[in-house]
Amino acid sequence: MARKLCLVMFALLLVASMAFAGGAAETGGKETLSIWCGYPEMEAFYKYAAAEYQKTHPNVEFNIVTHPLREFEQKLSATIPSNTVADIIDVSVYANQKFIEAGFMPKMPANVDQFVKAPGRYSDFALKNNMYKGDVYGVPFFQGRTSLFYNTEMFAEAGLSGPPKTMSEMYEYAKKLAKYDAAGNLTRAGHSLRISGQGSGVAEKWWFVLYPMGGTIISEGKTPGTYHAGYNNDAGRNALKFYVDAVHKDNWDDHKIKHDAEAFQLGQAAMFFRESWVIGDTAAKAPNLKYDTALVPSDARWGRITNIQNLYVTKAAKNPDLAWDFVLFMVNDANQQWMLDNVGWLPARADVKLDEIIARKPQFKAFIASEPGYEEFGYIPIGPFDELMTRLAERLVTAFLDSSLVDNPAGIAKVISDAAAETNQILQRYNMFGE
Repeated sequence: MARKLCLVMFALLLVASMAFAGGAAETGGKETLSIWCGYPEMEAFYKYAAAEYQKTHPNVEFNIVTHPLREFEQKLSATIPSNTVADIIDVSVYANQKFIEAGFMPKMPANVDQFVKAPGRYSDFALKNNMYKGDVYGVPFFQGRTSLFYNTEMFAEAGLSGPPKTMSEMYEYAKKLAKYDAAGNLTRAGHSLRISGQGSGVAEKWWFVLYPMGGTIISEGKTPGTYHAGYNNDAGRNALKFYVDAVHKDNWDDHKIKHDAEAFQLGQAAMFFRESWVIGDTAAKAPNLKYDTALVPSDARWGRITNIQNLYVTKAAKNPDLAWDFVLFMVNDANQQWMLDNVGWLPARADVKLDEIIARKPQFKAFIASEPGYEEFGYIPIGPFDELMTRLAERLVTAFLDSSLVDNPAGIAKVISDAAAETNQILQRYNMFGE
């Protein structure tokens, strides 16, 4: 009886092993890595990197999916907790932090951690803004630094010899650069502001003006790990006034015309703030556009935002070792250089040589400039940051539509005060509020 049972078990094991071998043969022993990203322009990079990787890893196939950013972030909220997310995700720390804090994201293996923390590989800023309880969970990939884009032909036409140096100067330049039709309708924005849209991006773009004016989204409290709204002050009120006056008083921007990169590329905006990807996008969509870039103008202080985008391997990864290997491949010198040259996003690594690319494409200079006094600021790696930014953005969109706020300091103060109260309430809910 025992001998017969052993024979049966052996037969079952043999069938199972044959089935497994047959399955591997059918697929050619292939491994598949899935990658999700919220920046459609990065699809070209992923396809390039995948093809290069396959030269030495022919058994690896790739499933690459890109989404518009807000749709991508919503998808992550549904798939990370359910463990149905891709093997690798390309996402900023502010959108992923809540999942890290909730324990949904695995830590990096020792070899990847050693790579990231190697001296000189990444700036202290990049590491600090990706740190949670002493650990970095994602490999810094590219960075969204802000600079001022300006149309050089329009500047020459208006008699402006160079970019504005201060916020007040930029405001006056925008008035000179704006164009109107015979009925007085704005046809070309002097400066294209982010005055509508969904998600936290509206608040982020307002931060571009808020920070130089002396404010920020949240400031640290007296107790470590606590924060409070950092814009319920003159800086916040002045930044809102800047927008309201631009749209409703001096009308050098308007809700009725196109905005952002599209407007700039179509010649319907003379200036705007944006990240370096616009350079790659413009080369494809408006190759004859005459433009340059400059540092963000100063006010009470001087600085630009830097938003680090990271590569994370998720708990859903079927072969995490392979996934991390491809992550490290994507951030090698050659691939970081290809990304800047062909897509336009600035590599997060601090030790990659970019001189040859910048010599051919001088518009990148403003994005790597590091002048004395030119500060770097960015998202604070805490779970509720995306929520409080999104809530603030909703209030700002409404305020930008309100013409009654023109020459109405009390009304502007109330908008700012109410928004700050909500920011503080969100922090209180997370037990992170502190004066």
